Amino acid sequence: MKIDIDSFEEILITITRNKTRSLLTAFGVFWGIFMLVALIGGGQGMQDMMNANFEGFATNSGFIASQKTGEAYKGFRKGRWWDLELSDIDRLRSQVKGIEVITPNVSQWGNDAVYQDKKYTCNVKGLYPDYVHIEAQDMTYGRFINEVDIREKRKVCVIGKRVYESLFTPGEDPCGKYVRVNGVYYQVVGMSSSEGNMNINGSGSEAVTLPFSTMQETYRLGGEVHVICFTMQRNVKVSKVKDEMERIIKAAHYISPDDKQAIMFLDAEAMFSMVDNLFIGIRILVWMVGLGTLLAGAIGVSNIMMVTVKERTTEIGIRRAIGAKPGDILQQILSESMVLTTVAGMCGISFAVMVLQITESNVNAGGGDARFQVSFGLAVGTCILLIALGVMAGLAPAYRAMAIKPIEAIRDE
Repeated sequence: MKIDIDSFEEILITITRNKTRSLLTAFGVFWGIFMLVALIGGGQGMQDMMNANFEGFATNSGFIASQKTGEAYKGFRKGRWWDLELSDIDRLRSQVKGIEVITPNVSQWGNDAVYQDKKYTCNVKGLYPDYVHIEAQDMTYGRFINEVDIREKRKVCVIGKRVYESLFTPGEDPCGKYVRVNGVYYQVVGMSSSEGNMNINGSGSEAVTLPFSTMQETYRLGGEVHVICFTMQRNVKVSKVKDEMERIIKAAHYISPDDKQAIMFLDAEAMFSMVDNLFIGIRILVWMVGLGTLLAGAIGVSNIMMVTVKERTTEIGIRRAIGAKPGDILQQILSESMVLTTVAGMCGISFAVMVLQITESNVNAGGGDARFQVSFGLAVGTCILLIALGVMAGLAPAYRAMAIKPIEAIRDE
């Protein structure tokens, strides 16, 4: 639709003539587009913040830990404590199909890590190198535990971010330094800055990690395992093997097959899927609320244009009498509707982007990386939607204006 300068001036005069009515109509469109863009950006930012809590964890992982038995079985009383063992890992690896990685995790709590005159209360973990497939390690300095450390039972360690910040000065390379834990000195070979909130047997950022064999010998753990960590192959879901894994472990430790309490089984895959479904639902709700608010604004524009056409019946009739074509009347009404919705909508988009930018800056001030801003493509698509709504809002008033006959308009006056 072509709008020349004279037509645009006429549109502005008409809109200015009905200031209060135009402002109310524009506010409805402004608020609708603001709600849509702000809700979309806010939902994206919330999802990024939630994903940051699980960053580095394998989405197809599962974890098994022992708890008190809930039923008596084969002469063993109810409420018996029992321990997972290294042999359970071999059983699961050989009997359960589809396991990709399976590795033990042991931990000791309330230990003091000391370096020179600084001290930090931490937990000590014993891990194998393949644990990186369960929880990725972002190494700022040095390396993670390797196979040589395991084989030679080296007294080396990897420290977490919080431990590093408490014992060393910022920017200092801790590799090669010695940290004393419970009277034993361990040489630091790496520092991991991973800081997810999904803590398995204690937060890695607050831990001193030792080779599993070193931990096993130093703390006299024997074959004891605190948590069994595993990932499944892509075509195998953790939920499909849960019952089989529990059955194998229960049979090996004389636990009742019907005991629902003895084994704690964490299906991280199901948890990640639940979070994804939650945000899919949030996105659907956001679009429903935003589009509903925007549609309400467009309906308001249409109603106001109807009133405007009724008030200008005589004017339109005179224009028809002196030679104005129906297309000219249609163009005028549609142009007024499009200008009103587009200007109000662009202001709404600009204000929403400004609010999202302020929110993003405040949220990421502590070092986060949540993205609240909407994409350029979404902004362009919203502009196209605004133009379409402007046309739709003006159609009914425009056809009503086209139906006005000069003689009826004069008689109405």
